[in-house]
Amino acid sequence: MSLTLLSTILVVEDSPSELELISHYLKESGYNVIKAAGAKEALEKAVSSQQIDAIVTDVVMPEMSGFELCRSLKKNPLTQKVPIVICSSKNQEIDRLWARRQGADAYITKPYTRDQLLHTLKSVVNLINE
Repeated sequence: MSLTLLSTILVVEDSPSELELISHYLKESGYNVIKAAGAKEALEKAVSSQQIDAIVTDVVMPEMSGFELCRSLKKNPLTQKVPIVICSSKNQEIDRLWARRQGADAYITKPYTRDQLLHTLKSVVNLINE
């Protein structure tokens, strides 16, 4: 499965403006987008939808963090192979290391460009399929 037109990306972001920005970038590039305003909602959508090709998630969210979301998704047989990109304002090396240990496939920091987001998504999906 390569990331091509009509791939479906689950975007998890508690900030409405950030959620809209990421969704806009992805839709403009030909992707289907499923939005979740928090990690718990994202877990439900990821498990119930069989068509998610990748997940983009924030780290700092109420109730459940993006790191916890990663752990839960990677433990679940239905979602463990879905690539996860963490998109966070936390830019310390320890955050990147922790994200990897939780199962994230890539980490980009805010602010990012549309090209950075798309390039990162394509790279994780290609890595998974090699």
